[in-house]
Formats: sequence, structure tokens, C-alpha cells
Amino acid sequence: MNIAVLVSGSGTILEAILEAGIEVSLVVADRPCRGLEIAGNGAIDAVLLDRTGFGGFSKSFDRAAYSDTMCSLLEERNIDLVAMAGFGTVMTGEIFQRFAGRILNTHPALLPAYPGWHAVEDALADGATLTGTTVHIATEEMDAGPVVAQAEVPIEPHDDAALLHERIKQVERVLYPQTIREVAQTLGDGGSIEAIITTPEQG
Repeated sequence: MNIAVLVSGSGTILEAILEAGIEVSLVVADRPCRGLEIAGNGAIDAVLLDRTGFGGFSKSFDRAAYSDTMCSLLEERNIDLVAMAGFGTVMTGEIFQRFAGRILNTHPALLPAYPGWHAVEDALADGATLTGTTVHIATEEMDAGPVVAQAEVPIEPHDDAALLHERIKQVERVLYPQTIREVAQTLGDGGSIEAIITTPEQG
């Protein structure tokens, strides 16, 4: 399986994927970031598909054009499976059709609970005692794709958003590589992603 990892920041999830022994064929970033350095240090093909050329972070950002360009890049490199790893650009359009069931993402909550950008803060504000991390299939509707794997993280009385998010990330760095490996093996053996989709108990 040719696996691409999409990054935007420090690359700690990418590091965890590589440390788990998963072979990555391509790393793509939407902005200059440490994730590209990690790819370079590992002699992994890396591409900076910078948002700057599509309107940057302004209201004029051409999301559809960026998404189509990303899709074409992944197809040109014969990518079979895409893993978003802290990727900060929300994509839209045909990429979710042409790579249907083959784009994975993580979320710092037990989806369908607490979707959106502020999942950790929302869980704390709600007085929840349990949260976690979810690996799901990315779809055009944010945080709404089928769940592939989840792991729980208790919320401690002393937690603030930073402490809780870091504990979630520690679990995520184990669960995500395991799940990527399982999905890649399933697809590589000719199986269907539906075979490993789970039904969340929480939500």
C-alpha cells in the first residue's frame, strides 16, 4: 500500500507512524512546518502544497481548487491510503469521492460526542468524566465519517484543556498507527473498509 500522510505542524503523529514501522510513501503539507523536516530526515518524498497559492488563510482561500490539486497529486503518486496527521485544511469536493473510504483522520473525542474544533474544551465545559480519541474515515462533512477505532481517556479533576489534550495525544499516537496498519492490511488483502468500521457506544 502506498500511504500518504498530510501534515501541518510539529509532525508528532507522523513521527509516531514512522516509529511504528509503517512505510510512508509521501508526506504533504499545507504550510511550511516541522513535518516536512521529519519527512526529509527519513528520506520520504515530501511536497509543500502551500495554501498561499490558493488564497492563504484569507476569506478568498479557494478550498475547492486546493482540494482538487491535492486529489490530483495523490493520484499522480499512486496513493492508496491517506492519513491526516494534524492537517489543518478542511478539504471539499471530489477528493472524498475519488478516495472514498481511504482517507483517515483522528479527533480528540469519542465521536459522535464533541465534534468540531473545540472538542477538548467542550468536553471539559460539559463536565464530562470520560473522553478519548477517535480514528474515523474523513468525509466532506467534518467529523461525521464512519468510526474505525476509539480509545478512552478519563478526565481528571485537575485537567485543563492543555493537560487533557496532551493525554489524549499520547493515546492517539498509539491508536492511530495501529489503525493505519489494520486498514492498510485489510485494503491490501482486497478487503473492504466496512469490515473494520465500529459502532460507537457513546454519543
